[in-house]
Parts: sequence; C-alpha cells; structure tokens
Amino acid sequence: MNNVKALGVLIREQRQTLLTTWRQQVRQLPSARNLDTPTLNDHIPALLDELADALQARSDQTIAEALVEGSPPAHGVQRLRKGYDIEEVVAEYNVLRGCIHDLAHSHGLSLEGESFHIVNRVLDQAIGLAVQSFAAEQAREVQKRRDEYLAFVAHDLRTPLNAIAVATSILEIAFEDREAAAETAATLKTLRRNVQQLQALVEKIIEENANVGPDAGIKLERRQFDLWPLVEGLVFDLRPLAQANNTRLINQVPRDLIINADASLVRRVFQNLISNAIKHTHQGEVLIGARQSAAQSAVECWVSDSGVGIPKDQLERVFDEAEQGASGESGASLGLGLAIVKTFVEAHGGQVTAESEQGRGSTFRFTLPSKT
Repeated sequence: MNNVKALGVLIREQRQTLLTTWRQQVRQLPSARNLDTPTLNDHIPALLDELADALQARSDQTIAEALVEGSPPAHGVQRLRKGYDIEEVVAEYNVLRGCIHDLAHSHGLSLEGESFHIVNRVLDQAIGLAVQSFAAEQAREVQKRRDEYLAFVAHDLRTPLNAIAVATSILEIAFEDREAAAETAATLKTLRRNVQQLQALVEKIIEENANVGPDAGIKLERRQFDLWPLVEGLVFDLRPLAQANNTRLINQVPRDLIINADASLVRRVFQNLISNAIKHTHQGEVLIGARQSAAQSAVECWVSDSGVGIPKDQLERVFDEAEQGASGESGASLGLGLAIVKTFVEAHGGQVTAESEQGRGSTFRFTLPSKT
C-alpha cells in the first residue's frame, strides 16, 4: 500500500482519536470553550471521511470527483451564530491540519508530496466554503440591522407627525378666537419643536444608513443629564395627542434625578411608551415616574396607564418584533414601538418588563444607568 492510501486508511481507523485530539485543542479558542461535543463537531467527522476518500481515490480520479458533496457551507454560518470570529473559523481547520500531521508522524507516515497536496487541497477547500458562507451571513446580518434601524426610525417619526397634525387642528380652531393668543403661541412652539425633531431624525437616517458596517449596532452617546426636563418636554409635545383622547399626562420624575445615558435614545424610549399608553387610555391618566435603585447603580423608570390593558396571552410577547399585531381590547396595535423600547434599553445594559391587567391598565418598567 502506498503512502497516500495508507494515510487514508489511518485517518479512517483513527477517526475518533483524531476528533478527540482536535476537540481538546479547539476548545482553547474563546468561542469554543462552552460548546457541547455535537455542536463543536458539526461536520468535522464527515470532513475526515471525505479526506480519507480523497486519499484512497483512484489515481485517475480528481479530488473534486472524490469529494462529491464537499464541506457544507452551513458550517461557516453555524460558527458565526455561535459567536466565532473569522480568525477562529480558519484556526479550527488549521488545528485539524496539525492533528493529521501529528497522527501521520506518530505512525511512521510521511505527510509530504502527493499526500501533503491532497490534505491541503481538501482542508483549504473547506476553509474557503466556511469563510464564504460566514461572509454571506454577516452581509445578511448587516442588511437586517439596516432594515431594523430604518423600521425603528420610521416608526418613531409617526408620533411627532401625529402631534403636528393634532396641534395643527387646534391652531385652526384657535385662530378663530383672537383671545386665545397665548394658547396659539404655545401650540406654535410645539409644532416647531416636533418639526426640528423630525429633521434631526431624517438627518440621522441619512448619516447612519450611509455608514453601516459589519460591526454596526446601536451606538450610544452617553452623557449625564437631568431626566425630569426630558420627560417634561415630551409631556408638553404629546399633550395634543393626550387631549384628543381626554387623557392626562402626569410627570412624576424627581427633579433632581440624573442619569448617564444616550439622551436621544432615552427620549425615544419614553416617547414610544407614552404614545402607546395614550393610544390605549381613553379618559384616564398616564403616569411617568422614575427613582434611584436601592443599589444606587441604576435608575428604575416606568410609564403607567389606566387604559384597557393587554391580554394575558400576549403580555409575554409584547416586546417581540413579530408581535406587531398584539393589541388591547380597543383593537389598537401595540406595534413596533415596544420592540424599539427593548432594543434601546438593552443597548444601555438595562432590562424592560411589562405588567398589565385587562380593564385596569398597564405598567412598563425599565432600568437605565445612574450617574454613578
């Protein structure tokens, strides 16, 4: 038996030993440390069989003919989803290359010439397929994040637009009463502020959508700021929507409470929660509050309403993007807003929860970093 076919027989006979040695070495990679054996193996046993087939193939048969199916491209996708980076994907194949070399050497076989060429061709082909699928999956993830970001911003444009529409209706009525000059001036300020917010959001879409890269995600611009003025500004801006529903907005945030967070994202979190509460609360109240946590390391915030509440079977799924059809008894959709809230809160390292009872209202709580 020549050296090439002998190596093929050896790999087939020592398949389990090879796998055990390979796993021991691959577990040194950060992303592989906590993977169970089936997940870690993935298609490696089949790859060893393919390699043995290639080494034992007829001399007139090409490697491509011997490897009918080749390495599954799904391997690179699986590794990406398990947290591997691209260097680790390549490293685990090179670890296998070293294990095969050591196995051949320990059995007196020389890994050079034709056998060396075949082993490298098979493993390099496997690396190429894994890297290709890894890159394709990353590209899909980037596009998914881009689409999610645009969906989030488009959703958040609705609230100020609705406020503008309602405020405009109020203006039309107010202009008929010349004694209502003060109310007209205040309404004009609301319009101006909402228009400026829309302009800022549009500019942000243009800027961030042009610069989405493979590592793109929620980029926080943290700073310390007083929470009460931010909430009070939102209460003022959303008052036209609340008045249309005969709903009172009450700001119970302490005036001396300071948080360390991205003010723009925090504003959008509160905007989504308050506008959702208004939508589901007719002739009631929406309370906005916050307090320092007992450990002083976080601030607990909440938006509570006296509205229709959320059905019990929908409560656990209200933060899922897929649950855009979830609604209260009023039939008004909870929409994408709660998925946005969850994304932005978790980007700060916080958590968000929901409590609700049909006919008695809902309370949404979330945590943000404090100034300490």
